[in-house]
Amino acid sequence: MPKLVAKKQDWIDLGYRLFSEKGIAGIVIEKMAAQLGCNKSSFYWHFKTKKDFVAEMIRHWIRTETEQIIEAVESAAQPKDKWTIFLQIAFKNDPYLEFIFFLKRYAQKNREVQRIIDQVDARRLAFTAQLLAKNGYSKKEAVVKARIFYNYLIGYHEMLRNKKQSKEYLSEVKEDLQHFLVL
Repeated sequence: MPKLVAKKQDWIDLGYRLFSEKGIAGIVIEKMAAQLGCNKSSFYWHFKTKKDFVAEMIRHWIRTETEQIIEAVESAAQPKDKWTIFLQIAFKNDPYLEFIFFLKRYAQKNREVQRIIDQVDARRLAFTAQLLAKNGYSKKEAVVKARIFYNYLIGYHEMLRNKKQSKEYLSEVKEDLQHFLVL
């Protein structure tokens, strides 16, 4: 007999994984309930609608893929240490990298989701510019280099899609970045 209620975080974790694999098409409550070994009503115990669930997954994405990264970077004392931590985290191949690509597709039909993505991008760019400024770049240079860096990061992950990442990825990334950054 299945359990009646799965934990809210179990739903979010499973949804996040499935969305990263298949986009919104992967969010099928009945199938998710079966995977969690619970009743479908468990979903509605925690979330009023599928739209509310997607909003919660997006909040999870923001926490794990932006806010926690910023907190980890800020925990370092020296600007160069902050930069190294930032590169280690930002460029690491993550099994959930596809989440943002599927989210951008989903946002094509949902202006609110696009607004959230734009806010996250702005937050990430501002943080990167701030980090570059702390490493000696003028504010104007830092903003431009942050945009170039962010575009490189997105392209890097796009090129890495469905491939195994080199164990030397950090050295390789640093070598590439030396062509437009001096840190």
